[in-house]
Amino acid sequence: MTMTADIAAPLGMAEQAASEAAAPAAVAGETVDAFFSCRNIESYYGESYIVQGVSFDIKEGEILALLGRNGAGKSSTLRTIARMDSPSLKSGEIHLGGKAIHPLKSYEAAQAGIQLVPEDRRIIGGLSVEENLVLSQVAPPLGWSIERIYEHFPRLAERRKQEATTLSGGEQQMLAVARALARDIKLLLLDEPYEGLAPVIVQEIERIVAGIKEEGITTVIVEQNAIAALQLADRAVILDMGEVVFSGDADHVLDNAELRANYLAV
Repeated sequence: MTMTADIAAPLGMAEQAASEAAAPAAVAGETVDAFFSCRNIESYYGESYIVQGVSFDIKEGEILALLGRNGAGKSSTLRTIARMDSPSLKSGEIHLGGKAIHPLKSYEAAQAGIQLVPEDRRIIGGLSVEENLVLSQVAPPLGWSIERIYEHFPRLAERRKQEATTLSGGEQQMLAVARALARDIKLLLLDEPYEGLAPVIVQEIERIVAGIKEEGITTVIVEQNAIAALQLADRAVILDMGEVVFSGDADHVLDNAELRANYLAV
Protein backbone atom coordinates (compact mmCIF):
# COMPACT_ATOMS: atom_id res chain seq x y z
CA MET A 1 0.00 0.00 0.00
CA THR A 2 1.38 3.42 -0.94
CA MET A 3 1.02 6.33 1.44
CA THR A 4 2.39 9.78 2.05
CA ALA A 5 4.07 10.75 5.29
CA ASP A 6 0.84 12.35 6.51
CA ILE A 7 -2.26 10.60 5.14
CA ALA A 8 -2.79 6.93 4.32
CA ALA A 9 -4.32 6.03 0.97
CA PRO A 10 -6.60 4.82 -0.32
CA LEU A 11 -9.51 5.54 2.00
CA GLY A 12 -13.19 4.97 1.31
CA MET A 13 -14.88 7.94 -0.37
CA ALA A 14 -16.65 9.09 2.80
CA GLU A 15 -13.53 8.64 4.93
CA GLN A 16 -11.44 10.35 2.24
CA ALA A 17 -13.65 13.42 2.36
CA ALA A 18 -13.64 13.50 6.16
CA SER A 19 -9.87 13.11 6.27
CA GLU A 20 -9.27 15.83 3.69
CA ALA A 21 -11.51 18.20 5.64
CA ALA A 22 -9.99 17.34 9.01
CA ALA A 23 -6.29 16.82 8.37
CA PRO A 24 -3.54 19.21 7.31
CA ALA A 25 -2.15 19.03 3.79
CA ALA A 26 -0.11 15.91 3.14
CA VAL A 27 3.62 16.26 2.71
CA ALA A 28 5.11 13.53 0.55
CA GLY A 29 8.36 11.81 1.46
CA GLU A 30 10.26 10.80 4.52
CA THR A 31 11.02 13.11 7.42
CA VAL A 32 14.60 14.24 6.83
CA ASP A 33 15.63 14.25 10.49
CA ALA A 34 13.68 11.15 11.53
CA PHE A 35 15.27 9.24 14.40
CA PHE A 36 12.81 6.37 14.04
CA SER A 37 10.91 5.33 10.94
CA CYS A 38 8.76 2.45 9.83
CA ARG A 39 7.89 2.03 6.17
CA ASN A 40 4.93 0.01 4.91
CA ILE A 41 5.11 -2.56 7.70
CA GLU A 42 2.69 -5.43 7.31
CA SER A 43 2.21 -8.06 10.01
CA TYR A 44 -0.07 -11.01 10.59
CA TYR A 45 -1.49 -13.19 13.34
CA GLY A 46 -1.54 -16.43 11.40
CA GLU A 47 -3.53 -15.60 8.27
CA SER A 48 -5.11 -12.49 9.79
CA TYR A 49 -3.78 -9.29 8.21
CA ILE A 50 -3.47 -6.94 11.20
CA VAL A 51 -0.95 -4.16 10.50
CA GLN A 52 -1.62 -3.02 6.95
CA GLY A 53 1.13 -0.94 5.38
CA VAL A 54 1.76 1.35 8.36
CA SER A 55 4.34 4.13 7.90
CA PHE A 56 5.39 6.99 10.18
CA ASP A 57 8.47 8.84 11.43
CA ILE A 58 9.51 10.20 14.81
CA LYS A 59 12.13 12.83 15.54
CA GLU A 60 14.56 12.20 18.38
CA GLY A 61 13.10 13.20 21.74
CA GLU A 62 9.51 13.41 20.51
CA ILE A 63 6.46 11.76 22.03
CA LEU A 64 4.15 10.26 19.42
CA ALA A 65 0.60 9.24 20.35
CA LEU A 66 -0.50 6.17 18.39
CA LEU A 67 -4.28 6.25 18.58
CA GLY A 68 -7.41 4.54 17.31
CA ARG A 69 -10.45 2.61 18.44
CA ASN A 70 -10.21 -0.83 20.03
CA GLY A 71 -8.98 -3.30 17.44
CA ALA A 72 -7.41 -0.64 15.23
CA GLY A 73 -4.00 -2.35 15.39
CA LYS A 74 -2.20 -0.08 17.85
CA SER A 75 -0.75 -2.71 20.19
CA SER A 76 0.04 -4.95 17.23
CA THR A 77 2.03 -2.12 15.68
CA LEU A 78 4.04 -1.69 18.89
CA ARG A 79 4.71 -5.41 19.07
CA THR A 80 5.80 -5.40 15.43
CA ILE A 81 8.21 -2.52 16.08
CA ALA A 82 9.62 -4.37 19.12
CA ARG A 83 10.06 -7.42 16.84
CA MET A 84 7.97 -9.74 18.93
CA ASP A 85 7.21 -13.12 17.36
CA SER A 86 3.49 -12.36 17.29
CA PRO A 87 2.30 -10.69 15.12
CA SER A 88 4.74 -11.78 12.43
CA LEU A 89 6.29 -9.06 10.27
CA LYS A 90 5.91 -10.10 6.62
CA SER A 91 7.16 -6.98 4.83
CA GLY A 92 8.29 -3.41 5.37
CA GLU A 93 11.25 -1.73 7.03
CA ILE A 94 11.94 -0.39 10.53
CA HIS A 95 14.93 1.84 11.31
CA LEU A 96 16.13 3.38 14.57
CA GLY A 97 19.05 5.80 14.61
CA GLY A 98 20.16 4.58 11.21
CA LYS A 99 20.09 0.89 12.23
CA ALA A 100 17.80 -1.58 10.47
CA ILE A 101 15.51 -3.17 13.06
CA HIS A 102 13.24 -5.25 10.83
CA PRO A 103 15.71 -8.16 10.40
CA LEU A 104 16.19 -8.51 14.18
CA LYS A 105 14.72 -10.82 16.80
CA SER A 106 13.02 -9.27 19.82
CA TYR A 107 16.06 -9.62 22.10
CA GLU A 108 18.25 -8.02 19.42
CA ALA A 109 15.80 -5.13 19.04
CA ALA A 110 15.96 -4.68 22.83
CA GLN A 111 19.76 -4.64 22.66
CA ALA A 112 19.46 -1.99 19.93
CA GLY A 113 17.51 0.21 22.36
CA ILE A 114 13.82 -0.58 21.83
CA GLN A 115 11.98 -1.20 25.09
CA LEU A 116 8.30 -2.23 25.12
CA VAL A 117 6.26 -1.74 28.30
CA PRO A 118 3.32 -4.04 27.57
CA GLU A 119 -0.23 -3.56 28.72
CA ASP A 120 0.03 -6.41 31.26
CA ARG A 121 3.30 -4.93 32.69
CA ARG A 122 4.82 -8.40 33.25
CA ILE A 123 6.05 -7.77 36.76
CA ILE A 124 7.95 -10.82 38.00
CA GLY A 125 6.19 -12.42 40.95
CA GLY A 126 8.14 -13.62 43.96
CA LEU A 127 10.73 -10.86 43.59
CA SER A 128 10.95 -7.51 45.32
CA VAL A 129 10.83 -4.17 43.51
CA GLU A 130 14.61 -3.91 43.68
CA GLU A 131 15.12 -7.49 42.53
CA ASN A 132 12.94 -6.79 39.48
CA LEU A 133 15.15 -3.81 38.67
CA VAL A 134 18.40 -5.67 39.27
CA LEU A 135 17.24 -8.56 37.10
CA SER A 136 16.65 -6.17 34.21
CA GLN A 137 20.36 -5.29 34.34
CA VAL A 138 21.87 -8.78 34.38
CA ALA A 139 23.35 -8.25 30.90
CA PRO A 140 24.52 -5.19 28.96
CA PRO A 141 23.76 -2.73 27.52
CA LEU A 142 22.67 -0.96 30.69
CA GLY A 143 20.71 2.24 31.11
CA TRP A 144 19.87 4.21 34.24
CA SER A 145 21.46 3.07 37.48
CA ILE A 146 19.22 1.81 40.28
CA GLU A 147 20.07 4.97 42.25
CA ARG A 148 19.00 7.21 39.37
CA ILE A 149 15.77 5.27 38.98
CA TYR A 150 14.98 5.80 42.66
CA GLU A 151 15.62 9.53 42.27
CA HIS A 152 13.01 9.71 39.49
CA PHE A 153 10.63 7.18 41.11
CA PRO A 154 10.73 7.94 44.86
CA ARG A 155 7.69 5.75 45.47
CA LEU A 156 9.64 2.75 44.20
CA ALA A 157 12.52 3.69 46.50
CA GLU A 158 10.12 3.60 49.43
CA ARG A 159 8.93 0.12 48.41
CA ARG A 160 12.21 -1.34 47.21
CA LYS A 161 11.98 -4.37 49.50
CA GLN A 162 8.26 -4.98 48.90
CA GLU A 163 7.14 -7.97 46.83
CA ALA A 164 6.53 -6.39 43.44
CA THR A 165 3.20 -7.98 42.58
CA THR A 166 1.69 -6.61 45.80
CA LEU A 167 2.17 -3.03 44.58
CA SER A 168 -0.82 -0.99 43.49
CA GLY A 169 -1.61 -0.83 39.77
CA GLY A 170 -0.02 2.60 39.45
CA GLU A 171 3.10 1.49 41.30
CA GLN A 172 3.40 -1.58 39.09
CA GLN A 173 3.17 0.68 36.05
CA MET A 174 5.98 2.82 37.47
CA LEU A 175 8.07 -0.31 38.01
CA ALA A 176 7.42 -1.50 34.44
CA VAL A 177 8.60 1.85 33.06
CA ALA A 178 11.58 1.89 35.43
CA ARG A 179 12.68 -1.56 34.25
CA ALA A 180 12.68 -0.27 30.66
CA LEU A 181 14.80 2.71 31.67
CA ALA A 182 17.25 0.36 33.38
CA ARG A 183 18.22 -0.77 29.88
CA ASP A 184 20.13 1.30 27.31
CA ILE A 185 16.99 2.82 25.85
CA LYS A 186 16.57 4.72 22.60
CA LEU A 187 12.86 4.17 21.91
CA LEU A 188 10.26 3.62 24.64
CA LEU A 189 7.00 1.94 23.62
CA LEU A 190 4.19 2.37 26.18
CA ASP A 191 1.10 0.22 25.68
CA GLU A 192 -1.96 1.50 27.58
CA PRO A 193 -0.03 2.93 30.56
CA TYR A 194 -3.16 4.50 32.11
CA GLU A 195 -5.44 1.47 31.90
CA GLY A 196 -7.28 0.72 35.13
CA LEU A 197 -5.65 3.55 37.07
CA ALA A 198 -7.40 6.18 39.16
CA PRO A 199 -7.27 9.74 37.76
CA VAL A 200 -4.82 10.91 40.43
CA ILE A 201 -2.45 8.05 39.53
CA VAL A 202 -2.86 8.81 35.81
CA GLN A 203 -1.64 12.33 36.55
CA GLU A 204 1.42 10.91 38.30
CA ILE A 205 2.21 8.62 35.35
CA GLU A 206 1.77 11.63 33.05
CA ARG A 207 4.38 13.53 35.06
CA ILE A 208 6.75 10.58 34.75
CA VAL A 209 6.30 10.41 30.96
CA ALA A 210 6.82 14.17 30.70
CA GLY A 211 10.00 13.78 32.75
CA ILE A 212 11.18 11.03 30.41
CA LYS A 213 10.71 13.41 27.49
CA GLU A 214 12.84 15.99 29.29
CA GLU A 215 15.56 13.33 29.40
CA GLY A 216 15.42 13.26 25.59
CA ILE A 217 13.99 9.75 25.29
CA THR A 218 11.89 9.16 22.17
CA THR A 219 8.52 7.65 23.08
CA VAL A 220 5.47 6.10 21.42
CA ILE A 221 2.39 5.93 23.61
CA VAL A 222 -0.69 3.82 22.82
CA GLU A 223 -3.60 4.88 24.98
CA GLN A 224 -7.39 4.67 24.90
CA ASN A 225 -7.47 7.92 26.90
CA ALA A 226 -6.73 9.82 23.71
CA ILE A 227 -7.04 13.31 25.17
CA ALA A 228 -4.51 12.56 27.92
CA ALA A 229 -2.07 11.08 25.40
CA LEU A 230 -2.48 13.99 22.98
CA GLN A 231 -1.83 16.54 25.72
CA LEU A 232 1.59 14.92 26.27
CA ALA A 233 2.44 14.22 22.65
CA ASP A 234 4.17 16.28 19.97
CA ARG A 235 2.63 14.34 17.11
CA ALA A 236 -0.15 11.83 16.56
CA VAL A 237 -0.81 8.90 14.26
CA ILE A 238 -4.33 7.49 14.04
CA LEU A 239 -4.97 3.93 12.92
CA ASP A 240 -8.23 2.51 11.61
CA MET A 241 -8.50 -1.19 10.75
CA GLY A 242 -4.73 -1.51 10.73
CA GLU A 243 -4.10 1.45 8.40
CA VAL A 244 -2.86 4.98 8.98
CA VAL A 245 -5.66 7.49 8.42
CA PHE A 246 -3.96 10.53 9.98
CA SER A 247 -0.43 11.63 10.82
CA GLY A 248 0.32 15.13 12.01
CA ASP A 249 0.56 17.47 14.99
CA ALA A 250 -1.09 16.34 18.22
CA ASP A 251 -2.59 19.80 18.65
CA HIS A 252 -4.43 19.39 15.35
CA VAL A 253 -6.25 16.34 16.71
CA LEU A 254 -7.00 18.09 20.00
CA ASP A 255 -8.49 21.03 18.11
CA ASN A 256 -10.48 18.99 15.59
CA ALA A 257 -13.64 17.49 17.09
CA GLU A 258 -14.70 16.00 13.74
CA LEU A 259 -11.47 14.05 13.36
CA ARG A 260 -11.73 12.73 16.92
CA ALA A 261 -15.38 11.75 16.42
CA ASN A 262 -14.61 9.94 13.16
CA TYR A 263 -11.70 7.85 14.43
CA LEU A 264 -11.44 8.07 18.23
CA ALA A 265 -15.08 8.43 19.35
CA VAL A 266 -14.08 11.28 21.69
